[in-house]
Amino acid sequence: MSQAAQQINVEYVDKLHPIFTIPKRIKIVVGGRGSTKSTGIADYVAANVSMGQLWCCAREHQNSIEESVHRTILSEIDRLEMPGFNDTKTSILHDSGGRIFYRGLVRNITSLKSTLSGIDGLWIEEGEDLSDNTLRVLTASVRLDATGTQKAMAGEAVKMPEIIITMNRGSRMGAVAQKWLQRAEPDLERCGYYEDDLLMVVEVNYTDMPEDWFLYSGLEQERLDDYEKNPRALYDHKWHGKYLDAVDNAIIKPEWVDAAIDAHKIDHLKAVFEPTGAVIASHDPSDTGDDAKGYAERHGSIIRTVKEKTKGEIDEGCDWATGLSIRNGADLFVWDGDGMGAGLKSQVKTAFNGIKIDTQMFKGSLSGSAMDNAEEIYLDESSDDDSEKVKYKDTFLNNRSRYATELANRLYNTYRCVVKGKYVDPDKMISIDSEGVENLVKLRTELCSVPAKDNPRGLIQIMNKKEMKSLGIDSPNMFDACMMTMIKPASRAASNPLNFTSEF
Repeated sequence: MSQAAQQINVEYVDKLHPIFTIPKRIKIVVGGRGSTKSTGIADYVAANVSMGQLWCCAREHQNSIEESVHRTILSEIDRLEMPGFNDTKTSILHDSGGRIFYRGLVRNITSLKSTLSGIDGLWIEEGEDLSDNTLRVLTASVRLDATGTQKAMAGEAVKMPEIIITMNRGSRMGAVAQKWLQRAEPDLERCGYYEDDLLMVVEVNYTDMPEDWFLYSGLEQERLDDYEKNPRALYDHKWHGKYLDAVDNAIIKPEWVDAAIDAHKIDHLKAVFEPTGAVIASHDPSDTGDDAKGYAERHGSIIRTVKEKTKGEIDEGCDWATGLSIRNGADLFVWDGDGMGAGLKSQVKTAFNGIKIDTQMFKGSLSGSAMDNAEEIYLDESSDDDSEKVKYKDTFLNNRSRYATELANRLYNTYRCVVKGKYVDPDKMISIDSEGVENLVKLRTELCSVPAKDNPRGLIQIMNKKEMKSLGIDSPNMFDACMMTMIKPASRAASNPLNFTSEF
């Protein structure tokens, strides 16, 4: 930290050190409750203001000073016995000429364009609430004023203004998540830190606190109570700063996915998950050029690869997926033939010309007697009533609902085995190899964001992509790719050179 801040002896969590010491245009501190992220930034802002700097503290929605971080900053000034500050009730002044003022953003964003020019820093609390419009205006408004620009042009050392955002993750569709967090997530998952030329992101949670700090905060009993009584998705959001992945009536719960990640690497389960049978590769094409494409591979009870391609047209995505399946030695290549994927048949055939690999176009919309294995009996393991064991065609609306349920059941069975210690047939479980997943956070979100839907005939049905989009849920391309690896092409087994068994 700066010399002035050191003189007032500010203590902070180690993870915040780069936020305080490395110049960066955009700094984001993300995490759950009890992480002291707001307290730490309040100390940083006050320390800088004590050296004559001008700071604006803002929220998207703020109708009064009581809704700002005013009280938090004053509390820290008193706790750290920082000299020279004066509370005017609407701002905080310092003898050095430094000042802190407050703004609500959504109602004042146009007028703030000139107000923010020339400030040294902008601290936005609860950044998960920022709108696209606010973010667009803000980033261009926080800049050097004419005097500062003239000094910089003359070669003088000038501190560039910075924007600090403190937040918990909200929706993955949020403005900050889309603009900045998305690129940082793989590094945050790995080590809790991301940095590029523009952006620095630090993830900090209660687990990063010195144990005594958290215990004496009075939050431990609340955390334990939440862990026991709340859904895992809500707990992880509140205390670990995760996206609120689960949606109402989602067919897969986050704790099921967590249990399945690297389940095959658990010592006493390694033999259970030893992969056998054919390798199934699947591809979910894009419906438009800007829609992501999904790819997944399953070998036995292990999903060993999950990838997405965010750029390129549908034909480029197909080349990407078929190329991966060839390089990775797939035995069966499946692609979604509903929508635009129906036109890929010739391209897929050309891609595998002369290569020993079977292909199948998946039709998720097929229903009734046209469904895969429509006349086979669906064994609902959650029911002990044999009378409820009916045919697939009389249980599911369509293929997509059927195979999505198969994936959900396997994940739940893995959860029962790994977390609850129950014996489950290995062929009815699934493990996800973290080393083969490019973006585990996003995959977890997609898996937990597909809702069931009421069906007037009592069939099991999930929402289609169009319905999900209307609710603000991204197209679940990696989910669909994983779902299609569950395919069981039994009707083709007799004529197929591969040994398709019950492992499909």
